[in-house]
Amino acid sequence: QVQLEESGGGLVQAGGSLRLSCAASGLTFSTYAMGWFRQAPGKEREFVATIRRTSDPTYYAASVKGRITITRDNAKNTVYLQMNNLKPDDTAVYYCNVNVLNIAYWGQGTQVTVSS
Repeated sequence: QVQLEESGGGLVQAGGSLRLSCAASGLTFSTYAMGWFRQAPGKEREFVATIRRTSDPTYYAASVKGRITITRDNAKNTVYLQMNNLKPDDTAVYYCNVNVLNIAYWGQGTQVTVSS
């Protein structure tokens, strides 16, 4: 069974940084693209970034491009989201995602709160 577990969220001041991790199990990790999404209070879940099987190419939402970097370590079955110059608008629950055989799997999410 596919399982995703996010970690690394927390409270940070505007301009600060956080690194989120997502550990995956139950799948051949290196053969799947991985993604990060986020959901702010009262808003729909939105795309943040995605990375292909071999780390290249990567794609980002316009709102985070230049501030956020997605990477992966296939040896550790883990995908990362390095977030720099955080803004209060980045406050959300961040979710890891993978699609396996047309089924979308999600982790439980990790809360990121950016104070002004």
